[in-house]
Amino acid sequence: MVLALQGGMAVGKTTAARWLAAHEPRVTVLLEDAAAPAAEVRRRGLDKRTFADYTEIQRIFIRHEIARWQAVQAQPCVVTDLGAEEIEFYTLHYPASIGQAWPVAQALAPELAALRRCRAARTLFLDASPAVLYARKQGDATRDRGFFAHSTAALLPAKRAWFAARPDVDFLPTDALTQEELCHAVHAWVRRCLAETTGKGASSPWN
Repeated sequence: MVLALQGGMAVGKTTAARWLAAHEPRVTVLLEDAAAPAAEVRRRGLDKRTFADYTEIQRIFIRHEIARWQAVQAQPCVVTDLGAEEIEFYTLHYPASIGQAWPVAQALAPELAALRRCRAARTLFLDASPAVLYARKQGDATRDRGFFAHSTAALLPAKRAWFAARPDVDFLPTDALTQEELCHAVHAWVRRCLAETTGKGASSPWN
């Protein structure tokens, strides 16, 4: 079973994933890792502001994500920081965020179909207001978040709506949570999902 953590940049996904890796022995945690595809994009000099290069960039990222998914299929439970749904959402929605109406879904139809087979069984969307996200970003100097402003203003509203329309997504409001409380809430969700696999089945673990 693959579970995914989702949400805006700086919401606490990676912090929660690392906490799970240290405290929940029943799960394998797959942290976000875009280093290899990003390096290939730089090596080839691809420019995401052009349609041809953008589709090739997304092919690279889709292949990478499918390989990551395949590598953990022997594990009984995997929690991913982002995952296949992130790549799918970004592939389809980034062009509109820069004012382009490229036919990405048609150009990448085979790749997107393969990527969708790697979707998580359930996703937990960590939700936070832009003000809280900005505050958390300011409080974390360990990560480069050069894409933060564009992601939060131009992509996050569409991302929230896209995930909210899916039946396999649960939402966790995090504005009022401390870092420790957020980690424990994510852990509680994971425990419920694990219990569901031996209990009722596919209903929401919040029920």
